[in-house]
Amino acid sequence: MYYHASPVRDIAQLRPHVSNHGVPLVYFSKKRENVLVYLSNAIEKYCRETGFENDGNYQKWGPYGFDKDGRMRLEEYYPNALIRTYKGVPGYIYCAETISDSGFAVQIPDAAASSVPVDVSCAEFIPDAYEAILQAEREGLLSVVRYEEMTDKMKAWLERTIREEYAKASEHPEYRHFLKGNFPEILKG
Repeated sequence: MYYHASPVRDIAQLRPHVSNHGVPLVYFSKKRENVLVYLSNAIEKYCRETGFENDGNYQKWGPYGFDKDGRMRLEEYYPNALIRTYKGVPGYIYCAETISDSGFAVQIPDAAASSVPVDVSCAEFIPDAYEAILQAEREGLLSVVRYEEMTDKMKAWLERTIREEYAKASEHPEYRHFLKGNFPEILKG
């Protein structure tokens, strides 16, 4: 089974869209818990809540990695990031029994992509993405590194990365708005 998350209701067929990789694809995971992070885009949510107008696509924000055992590790890069991004956000997990492999090398464990539309075989309503993430954490299906638990090494990496991301995001004002709003100490001045 392949899983895909979306805030959009009643999708019967998942269609390829251009994402951060610049190639029109539909992304999936072979693990249901791994798509929970896609129920909300922190950048889009922050822009809407702060009244930032954006006519184009939103940059994607993927604050996760993977533990040595292959479990997804969701990382809070700023205080209360999980709550601010996912709490109270509903969405849907769509399932597909088979997909046509795109041939695009997805550099994410258990991920797959299709360059052609994929029929949905089932859908699951998720009333609160935050609660679903916490449940998956309790079940040991994914791990969460809270902001308060970040090591000095992680904080140094984050500081470098946020500065680099801001510098190269000149064509994404919505991303810069998000970064400035959530990392004011790193991007002051």
